[in-house]
Amino acid sequence: MTLFAFLILFAAVVIGYILNLRAARAIRAGGTKLHSLDGFHGGFSALVTLVPTFFFIILWLMLQGTVIESMIKAGLPDGTLDGLRTGQVQLIMSEIRSIAGGRIFGTPEDWKLEAAERLVALRGTSSLLLVVLTIALTAGLILLTRKTVRPEFRARQGVERIVLGLMVGCATVAIFVTIGIVGSLVFETYRFFEMVPFTDFLFGTSWEPQIPLREDQIAAKGAFGMLPVFLGTMVIATVAMVVAVPIGLFSAIHLHEFASPKIRAVVKPVLEILAGVPTVVYGFFAILVIAPAIRSFGTELGLPIAPNTALAAGLVMGIMLVPFISSFADDALAAVPRSLRDGSLALGATQAETISKVLFPAAIPGIVGGILLAVSRAIGETMIVVMAAGLIAKMTINPLDSVTTVTVQIVTLLIGDTAFDSPKTLAAFALGMVLFVMTLIINIFALRIVRKYREIYD
Repeated sequence: MTLFAFLILFAAVVIGYILNLRAARAIRAGGTKLHSLDGFHGGFSALVTLVPTFFFIILWLMLQGTVIESMIKAGLPDGTLDGLRTGQVQLIMSEIRSIAGGRIFGTPEDWKLEAAERLVALRGTSSLLLVVLTIALTAGLILLTRKTVRPEFRARQGVERIVLGLMVGCATVAIFVTIGIVGSLVFETYRFFEMVPFTDFLFGTSWEPQIPLREDQIAAKGAFGMLPVFLGTMVIATVAMVVAVPIGLFSAIHLHEFASPKIRAVVKPVLEILAGVPTVVYGFFAILVIAPAIRSFGTELGLPIAPNTALAAGLVMGIMLVPFISSFADDALAAVPRSLRDGSLALGATQAETISKVLFPAAIPGIVGGILLAVSRAIGETMIVVMAAGLIAKMTINPLDSVTTVTVQIVTLLIGDTAFDSPKTLAAFALGMVLFVMTLIINIFALRIVRKYREIYD
Protein backbone atom coordinates (compact mmCIF):
# COMPACT_ATOMS: atom_id res chain seq x y z
CA MET A 1 0.00 0.00 0.00
CA THR A 2 2.93 2.32 0.60
CA LEU A 3 4.05 1.86 -3.00
CA PHE A 4 0.47 2.53 -4.10
CA ALA A 5 0.50 5.83 -2.18
CA PHE A 6 3.70 6.91 -3.94
CA LEU A 7 2.23 5.90 -7.32
CA ILE A 8 -0.82 8.04 -6.55
CA LEU A 9 1.48 10.94 -5.71
CA PHE A 10 3.40 10.51 -8.98
CA ALA A 11 0.17 10.40 -10.99
CA ALA A 12 -1.15 13.50 -9.18
CA VAL A 13 2.05 15.42 -9.93
CA VAL A 14 1.78 14.59 -13.64
CA ILE A 15 -1.93 15.45 -13.74
CA GLY A 16 -1.40 18.77 -11.95
CA TYR A 17 1.41 19.72 -14.31
CA ILE A 18 -0.62 18.89 -17.42
CA LEU A 19 -3.77 20.70 -16.19
CA ASN A 20 -1.95 23.93 -15.38
CA LEU A 21 0.13 23.75 -18.55
CA ARG A 22 -3.00 23.42 -20.69
CA ALA A 23 -4.77 26.18 -18.77
CA ALA A 24 -1.85 28.54 -19.30
CA ARG A 25 -1.71 27.73 -23.01
CA ALA A 26 -5.44 28.30 -23.32
CA ILE A 27 -5.13 31.76 -21.74
CA ARG A 28 -2.21 32.61 -23.99
CA ALA A 29 -4.11 31.33 -27.05
CA GLY A 30 -6.93 33.73 -26.16
CA GLY A 31 -4.61 36.66 -26.64
CA THR A 32 -3.85 37.36 -22.98
CA LYS A 33 -0.22 37.69 -21.93
CA LEU A 34 0.98 35.73 -18.92
CA HIS A 35 3.68 36.92 -16.55
CA SER A 36 5.46 33.53 -16.59
CA LEU A 37 6.00 30.88 -19.21
CA ASP A 38 3.50 28.04 -19.47
CA GLY A 39 5.96 25.49 -18.10
CA PHE A 40 6.36 27.44 -14.86
CA HIS A 41 2.63 27.25 -14.22
CA GLY A 42 2.75 23.49 -14.69
CA GLY A 43 5.90 23.20 -12.57
CA PHE A 44 4.31 25.26 -9.79
CA SER A 45 1.38 22.85 -9.61
CA ALA A 46 3.71 19.82 -9.70
CA LEU A 47 5.93 21.13 -6.89
CA VAL A 48 3.06 22.30 -4.68
CA THR A 49 1.48 18.85 -5.05
CA LEU A 50 4.70 16.90 -4.65
CA VAL A 51 6.45 18.53 -1.70
CA PRO A 52 3.70 18.60 0.98
CA THR A 53 2.32 15.20 0.04
CA PHE A 54 5.74 13.57 -0.04
CA PHE A 55 6.63 14.86 3.41
CA PHE A 56 3.19 13.83 4.66
CA ILE A 57 3.77 10.24 3.47
CA ILE A 58 7.26 10.14 4.98
CA LEU A 59 6.01 11.54 8.31
CA TRP A 60 3.15 9.02 8.34
CA LEU A 61 5.53 6.11 7.75
CA MET A 62 7.90 7.36 10.46
CA LEU A 63 5.17 7.68 13.10
CA GLN A 64 3.11 4.67 12.03
CA GLY A 65 5.23 2.07 13.78
CA THR A 66 5.48 3.99 17.06
CA VAL A 67 1.75 4.71 17.23
CA ILE A 68 0.75 1.14 16.38
CA GLU A 69 3.23 -0.27 18.90
CA SER A 70 1.82 2.00 21.61
CA MET A 71 -1.70 0.81 20.78
CA ILE A 72 -0.55 -2.82 20.93
CA LYS A 73 1.09 -2.28 24.33
CA ALA A 74 -2.05 -0.57 25.62
CA GLY A 75 -4.15 -3.52 24.49
CA LEU A 76 -2.08 -6.20 26.26
CA PRO A 77 -3.54 -7.86 29.37
CA ASP A 78 -3.14 -5.86 32.56
CA GLY A 79 0.19 -6.40 34.28
CA THR A 80 1.87 -8.01 31.29
CA LEU A 81 4.63 -5.41 31.03
CA ASP A 82 4.78 -4.41 34.68
CA GLY A 83 8.25 -4.64 36.20
CA LEU A 84 9.94 -5.53 32.91
CA ARG A 85 13.08 -3.82 31.69
CA THR A 86 13.28 -2.04 28.35
CA GLY A 87 15.11 -4.93 26.76
CA GLN A 88 12.50 -7.46 27.89
CA VAL A 89 9.67 -5.31 26.54
CA GLN A 90 11.47 -5.01 23.20
CA LEU A 91 11.87 -8.78 23.02
CA ILE A 92 8.14 -9.28 23.63
CA MET A 93 7.26 -6.76 20.91
CA SER A 94 9.77 -8.39 18.56
CA GLU A 95 8.10 -11.76 19.12
CA ILE A 96 4.68 -10.26 18.42
CA ARG A 97 5.99 -8.73 15.19
CA SER A 98 7.48 -12.09 14.20
CA ILE A 99 4.15 -13.83 14.78
CA ALA A 100 2.38 -11.13 12.77
CA GLY A 101 4.81 -11.78 9.93
CA GLY A 102 4.07 -15.51 9.96
CA ARG A 103 7.29 -16.54 11.71
CA ILE A 104 6.00 -18.60 14.63
CA PHE A 105 8.48 -20.54 16.77
CA GLY A 106 7.10 -22.98 19.31
CA THR A 107 3.69 -22.41 20.86
CA PRO A 108 3.21 -18.74 21.78
CA GLU A 109 0.71 -17.66 24.42
CA ASP A 110 -2.82 -16.77 23.36
CA TRP A 111 -2.40 -13.10 24.26
CA LYS A 112 0.59 -12.88 21.94
CA LEU A 113 -1.45 -14.39 19.10
CA GLU A 114 -4.24 -11.89 19.75
CA ALA A 115 -1.75 -9.04 19.83
CA ALA A 116 -0.28 -10.22 16.53
CA GLU A 117 -3.74 -10.31 14.93
CA ARG A 118 -4.40 -6.83 16.22
CA LEU A 119 -1.05 -5.69 14.82
CA VAL A 120 -1.89 -7.02 11.36
CA ALA A 121 -5.31 -5.32 11.46
CA LEU A 122 -3.85 -1.99 12.58
CA ARG A 123 -1.20 -2.10 9.87
CA GLY A 124 -3.86 -2.73 7.23
CA THR A 125 -6.03 0.08 8.52
CA SER A 126 -3.07 2.45 8.63
CA SER A 127 -2.07 1.63 5.04
CA LEU A 128 -5.62 2.09 3.77
CA LEU A 129 -5.95 5.38 5.62
CA LEU A 130 -2.65 6.55 4.15
CA VAL A 131 -3.88 5.91 0.61
CA VAL A 132 -7.19 7.70 1.24
CA LEU A 133 -5.52 10.74 2.79
CA THR A 134 -2.96 10.85 -0.03
CA ILE A 135 -5.74 10.94 -2.62
CA ALA A 136 -7.59 13.65 -0.71
CA LEU A 137 -4.49 15.78 -0.18
CA THR A 138 -3.26 15.59 -3.77
CA ALA A 139 -6.74 16.32 -5.14
CA GLY A 140 -7.08 19.37 -2.91
CA LEU A 141 -3.65 20.69 -3.90
CA ILE A 142 -4.35 20.20 -7.62
CA LEU A 143 -7.60 22.16 -7.33
CA LEU A 144 -5.86 24.87 -5.30
CA THR A 145 -3.04 25.36 -7.78
CA ARG A 146 -5.42 25.21 -10.73
CA LYS A 147 -6.97 28.47 -9.54
CA THR A 148 -3.58 30.22 -9.61
CA VAL A 149 -3.34 30.16 -13.41
CA ARG A 150 -3.95 33.85 -14.01
CA PRO A 151 -2.16 36.44 -16.16
CA GLU A 152 -0.77 38.32 -13.14
CA PHE A 153 0.37 35.25 -11.20
CA ARG A 154 4.19 35.07 -10.89
CA ALA A 155 4.62 31.31 -11.36
CA ARG A 156 8.35 31.51 -12.05
CA GLN A 157 9.04 33.24 -8.74
CA GLY A 158 6.85 30.68 -7.00
CA VAL A 159 8.80 27.79 -8.50
CA GLU A 160 12.10 29.43 -7.58
CA ARG A 161 10.97 29.99 -3.99
CA ILE A 162 9.96 26.35 -3.64
CA VAL A 163 13.23 25.10 -5.14
CA LEU A 164 15.24 27.47 -2.93
CA GLY A 165 13.30 26.27 0.09
CA LEU A 166 14.03 22.66 -0.83
CA MET A 167 17.76 23.37 -1.11
CA VAL A 168 17.83 25.21 2.19
CA GLY A 169 15.82 22.40 3.75
CA CYS A 170 18.22 19.75 2.45
CA ALA A 171 21.19 21.68 3.83
CA THR A 172 19.41 22.05 7.17
CA VAL A 173 18.57 18.36 7.26
CA ALA A 174 22.23 17.50 6.63
CA ILE A 175 23.26 19.72 9.54
CA PHE A 176 20.68 18.30 11.92
CA VAL A 177 21.47 14.73 10.87
CA THR A 178 25.10 15.34 11.77
CA ILE A 179 24.08 16.87 15.09
CA GLY A 180 21.75 13.92 15.71
CA ILE A 181 24.47 11.38 14.99
CA VAL A 182 26.92 13.10 17.31
CA GLY A 183 24.23 13.60 19.96
CA SER A 184 23.15 9.95 19.93
CA LEU A 185 26.76 8.81 20.16
CA VAL A 186 27.45 11.16 23.07
CA PHE A 187 24.29 10.15 24.93
CA GLU A 188 24.79 6.40 24.60
CA THR A 189 28.51 6.74 25.34
CA TYR A 190 27.66 8.62 28.53
CA ARG A 191 25.34 5.78 29.55
CA PHE A 192 28.15 3.32 28.90
CA PHE A 193 30.57 5.24 31.08
CA GLU A 194 28.02 5.21 33.89
CA MET A 195 28.45 1.41 33.93
CA VAL A 196 32.13 1.10 32.97
CA PRO A 197 34.87 3.44 34.27
CA PHE A 198 36.31 5.75 31.65
CA THR A 199 39.90 4.81 32.48
CA ASP A 200 39.17 1.09 32.19
CA PHE A 201 37.81 1.63 28.68
CA LEU A 202 40.46 4.07 27.47
CA PHE A 203 43.52 2.36 28.91
CA GLY A 204 42.39 -1.24 29.38
CA THR A 205 44.39 -3.94 27.64
CA SER A 206 41.70 -6.66 27.60
CA TRP A 207 38.60 -6.69 25.41
CA GLU A 208 36.02 -9.33 26.40
CA PRO A 209 32.61 -7.64 26.25
CA GLN A 210 30.63 -10.36 28.00
CA ILE A 211 27.77 -9.95 30.42
CA PRO A 212 26.35 -12.47 32.93
CA LEU A 213 23.44 -14.48 31.60
CA ARG A 214 21.97 -15.13 35.07
CA GLU A 215 21.68 -12.94 38.12
CA ASP A 216 23.60 -15.46 40.24
CA GLN A 217 26.43 -15.79 37.71
CA ILE A 218 29.71 -14.50 39.13
CA ALA A 219 32.03 -14.85 36.14
CA ALA A 220 31.76 -13.18 32.75
CA LYS A 221 31.60 -9.65 34.08
CA GLY A 222 33.35 -8.47 30.95
CA ALA A 223 36.44 -6.46 30.16
CA PHE A 224 36.06 -3.33 28.04
CA GLY A 225 39.60 -2.13 27.37
CA MET A 226 39.65 -0.59 23.91
CA LEU A 227 43.42 -0.67 23.30
CA PRO A 228 43.53 -4.16 21.67
CA VAL A 229 40.69 -3.25 19.32
CA PHE A 230 42.20 0.04 18.20
CA LEU A 231 45.64 -1.49 17.97
CA GLY A 232 44.28 -4.13 15.59
CA THR A 233 42.62 -1.38 13.56
CA MET A 234 45.88 0.51 13.28
CA VAL A 235 47.85 -2.62 12.31
CA ILE A 236 45.51 -3.52 9.45
CA ALA A 237 45.16 0.09 8.29
CA THR A 238 48.95 0.53 8.32
CA VAL A 239 49.52 -2.60 6.24
CA ALA A 240 46.83 -1.47 3.81
CA MET A 241 48.30 2.01 3.41
CA VAL A 242 51.84 0.65 2.98
CA VAL A 243 50.49 -1.31 0.02
CA ALA A 244 48.05 1.23 -1.38
CA VAL A 245 49.94 4.53 -1.18
CA PRO A 246 53.04 3.72 -3.26
CA ILE A 247 51.14 1.62 -5.80
CA GLY A 248 48.40 4.21 -6.14
CA LEU A 249 50.78 7.18 -6.44
CA PHE A 250 53.18 5.50 -8.85
CA SER A 251 50.36 4.22 -11.03
CA ALA A 252 48.84 7.73 -11.15
CA ILE A 253 52.19 9.29 -12.07
CA HIS A 254 52.81 6.68 -14.76
CA LEU A 255 49.34 7.03 -16.27
CA HIS A 256 49.49 10.82 -16.24
CA GLU A 257 53.07 11.44 -17.36
CA PHE A 258 54.52 8.39 -19.09
CA ALA A 259 51.76 6.07 -20.35
CA SER A 260 50.60 6.28 -23.95
CA PRO A 261 46.94 7.08 -24.63
CA LYS A 262 46.27 3.43 -25.55
CA ILE A 263 47.70 2.11 -22.28
CA ARG A 264 45.86 4.76 -20.28
CA ALA A 265 42.59 3.90 -22.03
CA VAL A 266 42.95 0.31 -20.81
CA VAL A 267 44.54 0.69 -17.35
CA LYS A 268 42.37 3.57 -16.09
CA PRO A 269 39.03 1.71 -16.51
CA VAL A 270 40.53 -1.43 -14.95
CA LEU A 271 41.54 0.55 -11.85
CA GLU A 272 38.07 2.05 -11.65
CA ILE A 273 36.54 -1.42 -11.87
CA LEU A 274 38.56 -2.41 -8.79
CA ALA A 275 36.85 0.39 -6.86
CA GLY A 276 33.45 -1.09 -7.64
CA VAL A 277 34.16 -4.68 -6.58
CA PRO A 278 32.12 -5.59 -3.45
CA THR A 279 34.21 -5.94 -0.31
CA VAL A 280 32.88 -9.45 0.29
CA VAL A 281 34.60 -10.49 -2.96
CA TYR A 282 37.86 -9.07 -1.64
CA GLY A 283 37.21 -11.01 1.55
CA PHE A 284 36.86 -14.26 -0.39
CA PHE A 285 40.07 -13.48 -2.26
CA ALA A 286 41.87 -12.83 1.03
CA ILE A 287 40.72 -16.01 2.76
CA LEU A 288 41.02 -18.33 -0.27
CA VAL A 289 44.18 -17.03 -1.96
CA ILE A 290 46.22 -14.57 0.08
CA ALA A 291 45.95 -16.19 3.53
CA PRO A 292 46.92 -19.73 2.32
CA ALA A 293 49.82 -18.24 0.33
CA ILE A 294 51.09 -16.38 3.40
CA ARG A 295 50.82 -19.51 5.55
CA SER A 296 52.69 -21.59 2.97
CA PHE A 297 55.42 -19.00 2.67
CA GLY A 298 55.66 -18.71 6.46
CA THR A 299 55.91 -22.49 6.84
CA GLU A 300 58.88 -22.59 4.46
CA LEU A 301 60.59 -19.87 6.51
CA GLY A 302 59.64 -21.44 9.83
CA LEU A 303 57.50 -18.49 10.92
CA PRO A 304 54.41 -19.12 13.10
CA ILE A 305 51.44 -17.65 11.21
CA ALA A 306 47.86 -17.68 12.49
CA PRO A 307 45.07 -19.05 10.25
CA ASN A 308 43.60 -15.54 10.15
CA THR A 309 46.20 -12.81 9.88
CA ALA A 310 46.22 -9.03 9.82
CA LEU A 311 48.69 -9.24 6.95
CA ALA A 312 46.23 -11.01 4.65
CA ALA A 313 43.45 -8.55 5.46
CA GLY A 314 45.77 -5.56 5.09
CA LEU A 315 47.21 -6.69 1.76
CA VAL A 316 43.80 -7.22 0.19
CA MET A 317 42.48 -4.00 1.70
CA GLY A 318 45.47 -2.20 0.20
CA ILE A 319 44.59 -3.57 -3.23
CA MET A 320 41.04 -2.34 -2.73
CA LEU A 321 42.27 1.17 -1.86
CA VAL A 322 44.63 1.56 -4.83
CA PRO A 323 41.93 2.98 -7.17
CA PHE A 324 40.95 5.68 -4.66
CA ILE A 325 44.48 6.98 -4.25
CA SER A 326 45.32 6.60 -7.94
CA SER A 327 42.21 8.44 -9.09
CA PHE A 328 42.65 11.35 -6.68
CA ALA A 329 46.35 11.66 -7.45
CA ASP A 330 45.70 11.57 -11.20
CA ASP A 331 43.06 14.30 -10.93
CA ALA A 332 45.36 16.38 -8.70
CA LEU A 333 48.23 16.12 -11.19
CA ALA A 334 45.91 17.03 -14.06
CA ALA A 335 44.78 20.14 -12.15
CA VAL A 336 48.32 21.54 -11.90
CA PRO A 337 48.69 24.51 -14.30
CA ARG A 338 50.45 23.65 -17.53
CA SER A 339 52.69 26.70 -17.10
CA LEU A 340 54.43 25.14 -14.08
CA ARG A 341 55.35 22.02 -16.05
CA ASP A 342 56.46 23.96 -19.12
CA GLY A 343 58.48 26.41 -17.04
CA SER A 344 60.34 23.62 -15.27
CA LEU A 345 61.17 21.85 -18.53
CA ALA A 346 62.18 25.15 -20.15
CA LEU A 347 64.71 25.75 -17.36
CA GLY A 348 66.41 22.46 -18.16
CA ALA A 349 64.84 20.16 -15.55
CA THR A 350 64.34 16.55 -16.53
CA GLN A 351 60.88 15.00 -16.57
CA ALA A 352 61.63 13.16 -13.32
CA GLU A 353 62.80 16.37 -11.65
CA THR A 354 59.71 18.20 -12.89
CA ILE A 355 57.47 15.53 -11.39
CA SER A 356 59.24 15.30 -8.04
CA LYS A 357 60.00 19.00 -7.48
CA VAL A 358 57.17 20.82 -9.25
CA LEU A 359 54.12 18.72 -10.10
CA PHE A 360 54.03 16.52 -7.02
CA PRO A 361 54.35 19.36 -4.46
CA ALA A 362 51.74 21.42 -6.34
CA ALA A 363 49.33 18.47 -6.35
CA ILE A 364 49.79 17.72 -2.63
CA PRO A 365 46.28 18.94 -1.61
CA GLY A 366 44.49 16.52 -3.93
CA ILE A 367 46.89 13.69 -3.16
CA VAL A 368 46.45 14.17 0.59
CA GLY A 369 42.68 14.15 0.09
CA GLY A 370 42.84 10.82 -1.72
CA ILE A 371 45.12 9.27 0.89
CA LEU A 372 42.89 10.40 3.74
CA LEU A 373 39.82 9.05 1.97
CA ALA A 374 41.65 5.74 1.70
CA VAL A 375 42.59 5.89 5.41
CA SER A 376 38.96 6.47 6.36
CA ARG A 377 37.90 3.58 4.15
CA ALA A 378 40.54 1.33 5.71
CA ILE A 379 39.50 2.23 9.26
CA GLY A 380 35.84 1.68 8.47
CA GLU A 381 36.18 -1.60 6.54
CA THR A 382 34.41 -4.58 8.11
CA MET A 383 33.82 -7.50 5.77
CA ILE A 384 37.44 -8.13 4.76
CA VAL A 385 38.56 -8.07 8.40
CA VAL A 386 35.81 -10.46 9.49
CA MET A 387 36.71 -12.98 6.81
CA ALA A 388 40.51 -12.69 6.82
CA ALA A 389 41.67 -11.32 10.20
CA GLY A 390 39.24 -12.82 12.71
CA LEU A 391 37.23 -11.59 15.69
CA ILE A 392 39.68 -11.98 18.56
CA ALA A 393 41.12 -8.79 20.08
CA LYS A 394 44.81 -9.10 20.93
CA MET A 395 47.43 -6.68 22.23
CA THR A 396 49.85 -7.22 19.37
CA ILE A 397 51.41 -5.32 16.51
CA ASN A 398 52.47 -8.52 14.75
CA PRO A 399 50.77 -8.54 11.33
CA LEU A 400 51.15 -12.33 11.19
CA ASP A 401 48.77 -12.72 14.15
CA SER A 402 44.97 -12.56 14.14
CA VAL A 403 43.43 -9.25 15.21
CA THR A 404 40.12 -7.46 15.05
CA THR A 405 39.03 -3.88 14.35
CA VAL A 406 36.64 -1.33 15.80
CA THR A 407 34.00 -1.72 13.10
CA VAL A 408 34.01 -5.51 13.37
CA GLN A 409 33.43 -5.31 17.10
CA ILE A 410 30.63 -2.77 16.66
CA VAL A 411 28.85 -5.09 14.26
CA THR A 412 29.44 -8.09 16.53
CA LEU A 413 28.05 -6.31 19.58
CA LEU A 414 24.88 -5.19 17.79
CA ILE A 415 23.98 -8.42 16.00
CA GLY A 416 20.43 -9.64 16.61
CA ASP A 417 17.66 -8.16 18.75
CA THR A 418 19.58 -6.03 21.19
CA ALA A 419 18.53 -3.73 23.98
CA PHE A 420 20.68 -0.74 24.82
CA ASP A 421 20.59 -1.30 28.56
CA SER A 422 23.76 -3.35 29.11
CA PRO A 423 27.44 -2.45 28.89
CA LYS A 424 27.94 -5.04 26.13
CA THR A 425 25.67 -3.26 23.64
CA LEU A 426 26.51 0.26 24.83
CA ALA A 427 30.20 -0.50 24.29
CA ALA A 428 29.52 -0.29 20.55
CA PHE A 429 28.61 3.39 20.93
CA ALA A 430 31.72 4.07 22.98
CA LEU A 431 33.84 2.50 20.25
CA GLY A 432 31.99 4.51 17.62
CA MET A 433 32.53 7.73 19.57
CA VAL A 434 36.27 7.20 19.86
CA LEU A 435 36.45 6.25 16.18
CA PHE A 436 34.53 9.43 15.32
CA VAL A 437 36.95 11.57 17.33
CA MET A 438 39.95 9.86 15.76
CA THR A 439 38.61 10.41 12.24
CA LEU A 440 37.86 14.03 13.07
CA ILE A 441 41.44 14.58 14.21
CA ILE A 442 42.75 13.02 10.98
CA ASN A 443 40.53 15.31 8.89
CA ILE A 444 41.63 18.41 10.82
CA PHE A 445 45.26 17.43 10.30
CA ALA A 446 44.62 16.94 6.59
CA LEU A 447 42.95 20.34 6.25
CA ARG A 448 45.97 21.99 7.82
CA ILE A 449 48.27 20.30 5.30
CA VAL A 450 46.04 21.23 2.38
CA ARG A 451 45.81 24.87 3.45
CA LYS A 452 49.54 25.08 3.94
CA TYR A 453 50.36 23.96 0.42
CA ARG A 454 47.49 25.89 -1.18
CA GLU A 455 48.90 29.11 0.27
CA ILE A 456 52.15 28.33 -1.53
CA TYR A 457 50.84 27.30 -4.94
CA ASP A 458 47.60 29.25 -5.39
